[in-house]
Amino acid sequence: MFDRELSLRDCCPDRMAYLEFLLLFIGIPAVFFVVLIAILRRLGYELPNSLQAWPALPVVGGHVLLALLYTTPWDNYLVATRVWWYDPDLVLGITFGYVPLEEYLFFVGQTSLLGLALLAAARLLPRPAFVFPSRPRLRLFSAGLTLSLWLFGVFLLGMGQPPATYLGLELVWGMFPISVQLAFGADILWHYRGVVLWTLLPGTFLLSLADALAIQSGTWTIDPQQSLGFAFGGNLPLEESIFFLLTTSMVVFGVTLMIARESHERARWIPGSLRNPQ
Repeated sequence: MFDRELSLRDCCPDRMAYLEFLLLFIGIPAVFFVVLIAILRRLGYELPNSLQAWPALPVVGGHVLLALLYTTPWDNYLVATRVWWYDPDLVLGITFGYVPLEEYLFFVGQTSLLGLALLAAARLLPRPAFVFPSRPRLRLFSAGLTLSLWLFGVFLLGMGQPPATYLGLELVWGMFPISVQLAFGADILWHYRGVVLWTLLPGTFLLSLADALAIQSGTWTIDPQQSLGFAFGGNLPLEESIFFLLTTSMVVFGVTLMIARESHERARWIPGSLRNPQ
């Protein structure tokens, strides 16, 4: 993913404060997508009707809240057990639990950024031209695969080997909600695969690159004793790239499923007034 000959130190300050990281890699891209969406709307590029089952921006806001609620306990545990730590000289010094304020802002910013990127991609990419086909086997296979990875994470933690700690914790944390999403709507996500992939893959790559720069500058550190020791470009731990793949997937899958009309037609247990609010 990264060339070992590339000097990441040339791409970022020697010591980058966490707020600088948020501004450069979350704030500026988020503003870009806000402006882009506004321009696209003025030019008549709206979301496809099939992706307007619920108002999109409140759905993104709901995912911000979910990200805070779901990630906070897990991330506090990682810092408390020194799976990763931050440089106290590069944060404001305001902490909630074991985690600095900037980390919570990262949860909010990353989720918002990915949601906005998905809404922009949905306006720009061609609409699916074919009728949606329900694929129960795809849902079953996808859910089974992700549950297997969840069990693998449980196995890694059960081994009690320190180098497997971070990988095991993130698989146990991330794979279960993804398996639920895929069990419900893997075929819906495949139907909108253009939007999903054009948000998921660039989002994972760019966030991983930003993470590598932050690690290089000392903003935070991953414990080499609790990770496998494999790093892309010698700087980005494998577990960190997996982390961003997991978090990006949860946001992209969740927002897509919640605004897709196919999801609402499938979710018969939701009252009709909520399934079709418009």
